[in-house]
Amino acid sequence: MKRVLALLASFALLAWLASDARWRELGAAFARLTVPVLIVGVAGLFISYVLRAARVHDEFRGDAGNRFRVCLRIVLIHNAMVNVVPFRGGEAAFPLLLRQSFGTPLGRALASLFWFRLQDALVVAVLAVIIWPGLSLALRCAAVAVLIAFAWYLPRWARTPHDWAEGRAMATKFAKLRDAFAESTRHARFGWMWTIANWSVKLATQAWLFAALLPARPAVGAAGALGAELAAILPVQGVAGFGTYEAGAAAALLPHGISFESGLQAALALHLFVIACAVGAGGLAWLLPARAADTAPPDRPPVSGKY
Repeated sequence: MKRVLALLASFALLAWLASDARWRELGAAFARLTVPVLIVGVAGLFISYVLRAARVHDEFRGDAGNRFRVCLRIVLIHNAMVNVVPFRGGEAAFPLLLRQSFGTPLGRALASLFWFRLQDALVVAVLAVIIWPGLSLALRCAAVAVLIAFAWYLPRWARTPHDWAEGRAMATKFAKLRDAFAESTRHARFGWMWTIANWSVKLATQAWLFAALLPARPAVGAAGALGAELAAILPVQGVAGFGTYEAGAAAALLPHGISFESGLQAALALHLFVIACAVGAGGLAWLLPARAADTAPPDRPPVSGKY
């Protein structure tokens, strides 16, 4: 059912785009992206990739050593796969590439990926609560406090001694997941710092591009960028994000006086730009072979096979 809904969301966007010659309107939106705007956009997204690589390197410094270049390659390929493979299937690239490059166990990599995504969701949720229109100050403060308390408590709960492994088979499996999650949250020294820095740069870049595409004030662009990212964490996603990404951005722009059609048009142009940057950077990382000194862990041989 989730896949059917995802396909319907993407087909709805395609049907809207095919009606009333909206392809030409999309070209007009791209024409608003001048060379300086494009340079800032590409530079901002690349800085975001580097910050994500720093988070991975911090988390897996025991396996990666000083091989930051390999962490960047993993992030670029993973990011490209997430953007183009339907139904979030590209997430599988992260644990597989970590195992291939550093010999990291799949369970450890999967737990870290879950923690990364949870950190992303919490940071975006806090930002959404802060700028969401119509909320009272008391409600904003309460919601932010609850989210911060949850982010603080969850890793400590995972690291609390437990006897789940002594229960039934299902409880034993959850115990292993909890232990892997606890290990992941223990290793990153600056995980929250990298996460906040990444999202600050990423959202600022997309807000800049949105403001140029609409055109509108940067604050309006920030609302559209945040709406798109909030849609990206929904349990149902369009194929490669198409449909849900645009709808989330357009809905967030409505309170700012931007029509739904104009919001969809700008969001689709931005989405295509983000995907082009992700695929381009991931393709370069894939084509440039990793050096043997980068991929061979000092204490154990790399896992054979290619992703």
